[in-house]
Amino acid sequence: MPELPEVEVTKQGIEPHIQGKKVTAVRIYDGRLRWPVPKNLEKVLLGQKLHQIKRRGKYLLLRFDEGHLIIHLGMTGVLRIMSASDELKKHDRVEIQFGKKFLRLHDPRKFGAVLWSSDEDGEIDHHPLLLKLGVEPFSDDFNELNAGKHLYDHSRKRSVSIKQWLLSGQAVVGVGNIYCSESLFDSGIHPEMAAGRLSSSRAEMLAASVRKILNKAIKAGGSSLKDFVNSDGEPGHFMLQTKVYGRAGLPCVVCKAPIKQIVQGQRSTYFCSICQKK
Repeated sequence: MPELPEVEVTKQGIEPHIQGKKVTAVRIYDGRLRWPVPKNLEKVLLGQKLHQIKRRGKYLLLRFDEGHLIIHLGMTGVLRIMSASDELKKHDRVEIQFGKKFLRLHDPRKFGAVLWSSDEDGEIDHHPLLLKLGVEPFSDDFNELNAGKHLYDHSRKRSVSIKQWLLSGQAVVGVGNIYCSESLFDSGIHPEMAAGRLSSSRAEMLAASVRKILNKAIKAGGSSLKDFVNSDGEPGHFMLQTKVYGRAGLPCVVCKAPIKQIVQGQRSTYFCSICQKK
């Protein structure tokens, strides 16, 4: 599933091609996504100018004259910039044309979303899909001065494992499964430790690790386990840099002990039992 780094890479890839341009056509090839694509999307978007593209968690928010187009990549979605000569492929769902450039959503499993939120419906931050998201890891609210305190305060009295708590996105968004394992290893925290046992000093280390790992993943173009490619069709390369994820049985890069794999909440977790303490 595309996580924050993959969505950010997608944002950075499509932005230069379509930002500042007007919609000249909209084509819905198959609107049966997680939520049905609005049937009047062409009527709504036609002639509107795209002013800005923002990312909120795993959602892309395309700001137009009269509202926002909300796009989610779901499990297997890919957004690519295409031209008129590019063939339509099986599982291509929605296409928005900006003159000679086409923004096309390809989604084999149909778990993605393309929704319209009009300014008349209220502030985009109050949209039901966005309202309960945690703080952004690169925002001013989660900077190096208060990020640790933010994690510490939000983890109080939480008995759930810190891996599950971090993965939930309640305190900070975007730390997907791969990035949870890597962030916890980088900060020396055992994934099974109760979130409520996180000390203020370890919270500072975890906050720094989250930003560090997500930054590295974005610079590497994200992680491609199965389907993800960027807007140019290239896979991400962060999996070549992981220190624990996907390395079960291999020696730890620090202490040489074998990396262990467990299942938490039906998701695989990788860690070093020597370097990561409860």
